[in-house]
Amino acid sequence: MVPELIPVCSSSDDSDSGNPTHSEDSDVSILEKQKVKLPRKYKVLLHNDDYTTMEFVILVLKKFFNKTFEEAQAIMLSVHNTGSGVCGIYTFEVAESKVQKVNRFSKEHGHPLKCTYEPE
Repeated sequence: MVPELIPVCSSSDDSDSGNPTHSEDSDVSILEKQKVKLPRKYKVLLHNDDYTTMEFVILVLKKFFNKTFEEAQAIMLSVHNTGSGVCGIYTFEVAESKVQKVNRFSKEHGHPLKCTYEPE
């Protein structure tokens, strides 16, 4: 990562106060500004199985992913027809937490619904 140099004007009365690099010959100090990368995003997926009801999948999508009935129904049909469906895209920690909650909830209610996450 290459730091970007930004000139900062200062008056000649200022003494060197630590952080900025100060040139003796000019009234310009240079601050180093580092660019920050955005965190990587992860897709949370539901996977089709032969036992979980469509109603339960819609319930999960509404409860854990705040989907409307129409959105949940569209994702559920994608899961049913293609084998998997994207529930949402989140940072790693959020995706991991949602997957754990959905898998625990499904198991507690006797459904083998599988929820996973993968890098976007």
